[in-house]
Amino acid sequence: MASALYQSIELLSREKGIEPQIVVGAVEEAIALATRKYYKTQENMRGELNKDTGEITAYIYKTVVAGDDELEDPVNQITLEEANELAPGVEVGSEIRMYRDTTPLGRIAAQLAKQVIFQKVREAERDTVFNEYAHREKEVLNATVKRIEGQDVIYDLGKAEARCPKREQSRLEQFTIGERVRVVLLKVDRAAKGPQVIVSRAAPELVSNLFQSEVPEIYDNTVVIRAIAREAGERTKIAVQSRDKDVDPVGACVGMKGMRVQSIIRELRGEKIDIIEFSEEITTFAEKALQPAKVSRVSITDLTDKQLEVIVDDTQLSLAIGKKGQNVRLAAKLLGWKIDIKSEEEKRQEVEQQMQALTGGPSTPIEQVTELGEGIIQKLVAAGITTVEGLADMTPEQLEEIPGIGEKTLERISVAVRHYFGHFEEGEEAEATEGAGVAGAPEVEGSDEPAALTAAADTGKISEGESEVETAEAVAGTAEAELENSQEVLEEAIEDQDTTAEELSVENIPDADEGIEEKESDNEEGGA
Repeated sequence: MASALYQSIELLSREKGIEPQIVVGAVEEAIALATRKYYKTQENMRGELNKDTGEITAYIYKTVVAGDDELEDPVNQITLEEANELAPGVEVGSEIRMYRDTTPLGRIAAQLAKQVIFQKVREAERDTVFNEYAHREKEVLNATVKRIEGQDVIYDLGKAEARCPKREQSRLEQFTIGERVRVVLLKVDRAAKGPQVIVSRAAPELVSNLFQSEVPEIYDNTVVIRAIAREAGERTKIAVQSRDKDVDPVGACVGMKGMRVQSIIRELRGEKIDIIEFSEEITTFAEKALQPAKVSRVSITDLTDKQLEVIVDDTQLSLAIGKKGQNVRLAAKLLGWKIDIKSEEEKRQEVEQQMQALTGGPSTPIEQVTELGEGIIQKLVAAGITTVEGLADMTPEQLEEIPGIGEKTLERISVAVRHYFGHFEEGEEAEATEGAGVAGAPEVEGSDEPAALTAAADTGKISEGESEVETAEAVAGTAEAELENSQEVLEEAIEDQDTTAEELSVENIPDADEGIEEKESDNEEGGA
């Protein structure tokens, strides 16, 4: 029959979930260490527990060598000759035991042995826990709230204790001692000082397990959970897909009158849950993932980096983004894509800027309008107006909203901008007329072209190398010829129809001489 000591060791082993032999080894090692310290020796020493009697003995052991030549460690080795004196018939390589009396061991030695036993048992227990839970990561376990240490909650898993740090807790949850909950096993940390099993109440796997428990279609794989994005205590988005065309995945998860999803929400202490139907088409999936906001359109901007551009109505922008960006952040996590969300107005402005960049419109610094003065320029630049074109596009009402711009300043700005653009318009006209070679040429009545150009076409005498005086004389001759032709035509018409000059209303037609004089005077003024 086993001794009382051995029975106590077996009881301790069952409580800690470790093998009895591990505890026995710890006891023997503790006795050997205490005896060595008592006798103040460096010799190899072992302890031995008798299972039946419960007696604990300690002995030193030495290895037998052939002779003095092979004796390398006199403390732990003994020659064959000396060994035969102690135990006749020993062989080389065997061990000689020399027992030490353990009865003189006092309280200090017992305390040392106790510490060694506790340390060995604790190490064995941690190894057992690691081997039990190391391969069960992401598994949902039933646990009982054991105690609360600071911000951490300690759970009892049955065979071990588990720690739930603050970052893995939901802000909506408050537990009492002894309450049973479900937790997700995150990892087993062998280096932790306290409980080495780390669990979580914020992991997405907890929601997946709850849906599997509440929804039979998910349990039998008729409905599959394709993706989950969660912010514990705030909101969860879950994408589901049906393998049976006759089964509505969203309806199956919601349940009749929302009974199924409501039980999950109660388990999560009121956390909001969005159930979305999964779609292989990423743009369609993105529209559903951003619910409850209504999306105008979705486009893929970068397929390699997985970037989407989502356009929503101006009234839906805040709803699509969500509180502190939560809705779009969860949607991006659910999709696995980056989402750039914009309103219709923002997109329109972006398109306009791109069009302006493509057209390459002029951009003149406002400092070139020297008539404005440094003070006005500084005020305009401070208001964000840095180009002349931008200043010209602004209305008087917009300019008056700028601090320091009054009616007089507004009038000064208007005059300066008008003079600035007028200067460039005059320069452009001068360049155009010089290029045509007819600068300052008057137009002839009844003709759409300048007189100089008409004269050049009729006579062929005007060229680019002629002087301005020759050009003026040619113009005068041409005008005189045209007036004479007009007079002859009128006279022939009067004779043929026997009408008077009064009926034809030709009193106002100038004479040829007068017309020639007028043309010559005009040409002389133009030449001057």
